[in-house]
Amino acid sequence: MRKNKVLALTMSAILAVGVMFTGCSSEKETDNNGQTKSEVNYGLTEYIKDGAILQCFCWSFNTISDSMEDIARAGYSAIQTSPANECIVGGNGGMELMGQGKWYYHYQPTDWTIGNYQLGTKEEFKAMCEKAESYGIKVIVDVVPNHTTGDTESVSENLINAVGGLDKLYHTTGKKGIESYADRAQCTLYQLSGLNDVNTENKEFQDYFIKYINECIACGADGFRYDTAKHIGLSDDPKDTGVTENNFWDRVLTEIDNADKIFNYGEVLQGDNERIEDYIAKIGATTASNYGGNVRTAAVLGIFDVNNLSSYGVGSNNSVVTWVESHDNYTGDGSATQLDDEDIKLAWAFITAREEGTPLFFPRPYGSNADNMWGTMNRIGVPGSNLYKDATVVAANKFRNAMVGEAEKLYNVNDDTSVVFVERGTKGLVIINGSNETKTLDIEVGLADGKYVNRVDNSTEYTVSGGKISGTINSRSAVVLYNDGYKDTGVTPVVDIAEGTNCVYNTDTLTVTLKAVNTSKATYSIDGAAEVEYKDGQSIEIKPASEDKNVTTLVLKGTSSDGNNTYMKFEFTKKVGIVAGTKIYFKVPAGWGTELNAYVYDESTSTTKTNAEWPGAPMTDEGNGVYSYTFEEAWDNGLVIFNDGTNQLPASMEPGFEIEADKTYSQE
Repeated sequence: MRKNKVLALTMSAILAVGVMFTGCSSEKETDNNGQTKSEVNYGLTEYIKDGAILQCFCWSFNTISDSMEDIARAGYSAIQTSPANECIVGGNGGMELMGQGKWYYHYQPTDWTIGNYQLGTKEEFKAMCEKAESYGIKVIVDVVPNHTTGDTESVSENLINAVGGLDKLYHTTGKKGIESYADRAQCTLYQLSGLNDVNTENKEFQDYFIKYINECIACGADGFRYDTAKHIGLSDDPKDTGVTENNFWDRVLTEIDNADKIFNYGEVLQGDNERIEDYIAKIGATTASNYGGNVRTAAVLGIFDVNNLSSYGVGSNNSVVTWVESHDNYTGDGSATQLDDEDIKLAWAFITAREEGTPLFFPRPYGSNADNMWGTMNRIGVPGSNLYKDATVVAANKFRNAMVGEAEKLYNVNDDTSVVFVERGTKGLVIINGSNETKTLDIEVGLADGKYVNRVDNSTEYTVSGGKISGTINSRSAVVLYNDGYKDTGVTPVVDIAEGTNCVYNTDTLTVTLKAVNTSKATYSIDGAAEVEYKDGQSIEIKPASEDKNVTTLVLKGTSSDGNNTYMKFEFTKKVGIVAGTKIYFKVPAGWGTELNAYVYDESTSTTKTNAEWPGAPMTDEGNGVYSYTFEEAWDNGLVIFNDGTNQLPASMEPGFEIEADKTYSQE
């Protein structure tokens, strides 16, 4: 099978893809309602459903811990980790989001124990939870009970033994691919995109998985996102051979520790008989993927028509997690090239101001854009885009936190659907102008009479008098107005590197310009060395610590005049670029054919570059079972797969080899 074809499968489809645990003991101090008490008050909500969630997509546990003050000050009441379970080690353990490594490997469990090579250890997970608690932030863990990796040889012996053997780990059709998602038997009992379907009705598996959930809770988890929830049967869905009842949800949602205090929601991507109303009723909440699409369209077009945006499209129960983007659609539906930061901010202000739905913010990979969706670092474990701390985003978060319990009213005025008003009782008002024109405000509103400043800039003033607001709102902007409940968290320091800096380089050294804004002190540290103080605009040199270490870590820290702290981590990768005329060799394994091909590709940008359609370009027979390939043009980030049209190396679902000039590759 063509390796690159497998990797190019729609990512949303991949996500749509008896051992005793040691360890964590929960020492959380709780109030009478079982809620954790915070050591620091950032005005965050008491319950996850009332606040905003930050999806820390592919951030390591340590990176989340180090970013916790930034997250709290930005007004997020919860963070969501990527899957914490043990997972397949692919791409020789590479740590690129896409390339030599893959972000979706941690969605391919090999065991249900805490810790994996991409995100960190169990001890680091527990430390992250403790840090979150100290800031009043709840922790949601992305969990993946529906499937394992398709590589059964990598599945843990502990798991296999606990469930009664490898055959009992999977449904009888668990290695047969889904052909129709509308067919509920196929949807819940068949293999999803090469990932073997777990027999979630096996009592021994349920026991094992519940132990994993309880271990997460003991370490400090407050909630769970259930990946591919619609692929796990409800009680009246078709049953596998020998199964008497579909009771996974009944057991997992009720038999875990502190079950009545845990926030649960399921990933139920809409379409094809997904039964979303039934999943909301069973789990308590689900995603609302179609609504996210409606909001993205509104932002791009600048048309916020309440007739199209009022309903969440999930039935009568609006217990949903909403998003402008999540990793599901970002990696799968092309929105990476459709939305820019401005669109995201306007859409986020809208969904976050609303009374119902719990909004989840997805920070794109750092330095990403329409031409480079994986960003200028393209690394797992580092923070994403700083947009999650943008002034409009933060103002919307804080507004939401202050408006708990206030009824919603949505409306457009005078048939102008480019401007939308979100009122919350008489306490708060958010106005979003999606047009490219400044709009004049002279209308009646429900906001109480008084003087207000736009919390986005904390300077532009508005007055409501006699129930009418007057003034202007700039094009493509949001106004956030409220007084009661506003939480001033002080000066926000910023540390960064110069915009556009490419963290992947092929020179001996890389010059990096450092930024420091609103800081009384800023420091940098390279590869864990002592911190060095720097000033805004100062440049430093990045180079590998040794010939066998091509990744350099840069940590920036900043402190504002009033004692607020910020953190950012960068990883710089030195790659040897391939020039035209470079030659590589391949030693053919026994049993292969004699017509060899080299398939060269680069997935580091939004559009995959290849040297030829699969199976690639023909190689030259050099004799003695060795073939060669000569590059006709330069490549910065290419990978190569050798094949004879049937056999291939590396194997299917694995990234290609990194390219090294004059190297002879072999199966050993």
